[in-house]
Amino acid sequence: MTVRPEVRSRASGVLGGIPIAVILVVLAGALVVSALVAVGLGPVAIAPGEVTSIVGAHLAGRGGPGASDFIVWNLRVPRVLQGVFVGAGLAVAGLLTQAMVRNPLGEPFILGLTSGAGVGAVLVLTTIGAGVAGLLTLPLAAFGGAVATALVVFGFSRTAGRIQAGRMVMTGIAIGQLLAGVISFLLLRTHDVDAQQQILFWILGSLAGAQWPLALTCSAVVLVLVVVSAAGAGRLNLLVLGDDGAASLGLDAARARAVLLVIVALLTGTVVAVSGSIGFIGLIVPNLARLLVGADHRRALPVTALLGALVIVWADTAARLVLAPTELPIGILTAAIGVPLFLVVLRRSAAGTVGLS
Repeated sequence: MTVRPEVRSRASGVLGGIPIAVILVVLAGALVVSALVAVGLGPVAIAPGEVTSIVGAHLAGRGGPGASDFIVWNLRVPRVLQGVFVGAGLAVAGLLTQAMVRNPLGEPFILGLTSGAGVGAVLVLTTIGAGVAGLLTLPLAAFGGAVATALVVFGFSRTAGRIQAGRMVMTGIAIGQLLAGVISFLLLRTHDVDAQQQILFWILGSLAGAQWPLALTCSAVVLVLVVVSAAGAGRLNLLVLGDDGAASLGLDAARARAVLLVIVALLTGTVVAVSGSIGFIGLIVPNLARLLVGADHRRALPVTALLGALVIVWADTAARLVLAPTELPIGILTAAIGVPLFLVVLRRSAAGTVGLS
C-alpha cells in the first residue's frame, strides 16, 4: 500500500528526519540567546556581554551596585524568566487540551479556565484592590478561579461515571461565556478608574508586574507540571485514538482526561495568575510543533514548551519596544499574529492536513 506524502509528512513533521535531541538543543540554545538579548533591550540598552556578566555575578553571589545591575537583575531578568515559563505553560496546556478533546483547535479557553482565572482576579481588583491585597493575593485569586472552574467543568462533563470529550467542550464553552459575562458585569459596576485600567490591561495579558517571588513560583510550578506531562506523553498518543482505541491498548480514557484536566487547570491557573490572559499561544504553538516534528507527543511536547517560551519572550520584548515608553499588552501582539495563523490552521484542518495522529 502506498502512503500519501501528506500523511507521511503529518506523521513525522517537516523536521522528522532530524533527531529530536538535536532539535531540542537548537531550540534551547535559541531560547538562551533570545533571553540574553531580551534582557538587554529597553529604554536603557545593555550589551549581551554585560548582561551575561551581571547575571553570572549574581548567580555566584557577587552582585554589585550600579544602575545597570539593578535594571538587569531586579527588573528585566525576572520578567524574562517569567515570560519563558508563561510561554511554556500556555503552549503545553494547549497541547494537552487538544489531546484531551481530540481537536487541533482546542486550548484552555474553550474549557472556561481562562475566564475562571479572570473572574478570580477581577473580584480582587474590584473589591479590595491589587495594591491593598498584597503581592500574592491577585495571583492566588486567579489560580483559585481556574481550579474552581475546572471542578465545575469536570462535574458537568461526567456521564455514567465517565468524562466525555464532546460534553467537556460544550460545558467549558458555556461556563466560559457565563464567566466572561461576570467579568464584564464587575468591570461595569466598579467606579474605580485605576481598577478599570488594571482589569483591562490584565485581561489582555502583561508581564509588567513580574517580580522575583512570582517569577520563581511560576517557574517551579510550570517546570514540575511540564515534566510530569512529558513523562506521560506516550499516553497522549493513545488518548487521541478515541475511547475504544485507547481501551484496546490498556488506557482508561475517562481517567486520563480527568488527570489531564487537573494538569491543564493547574498550568492555566498558574500562568494566568501572573501574566493575565494571553491568547492564541495555546492554540497556535502546539500545531506549529506538530507541523515541525510530527504528531508523536513524545517529540511534540518538549518542542511545544520551547517554542512557546520563545514566542512569549519575543512578544514581550516587542510589547516593551513598539510604542516605547508606552507598553502594549502582550495579548494584542499575540492576537495580531495568532488570528491569521488560526485561520491557516482552520483551513488545513478542514482539508485534513493537520491532525493529532
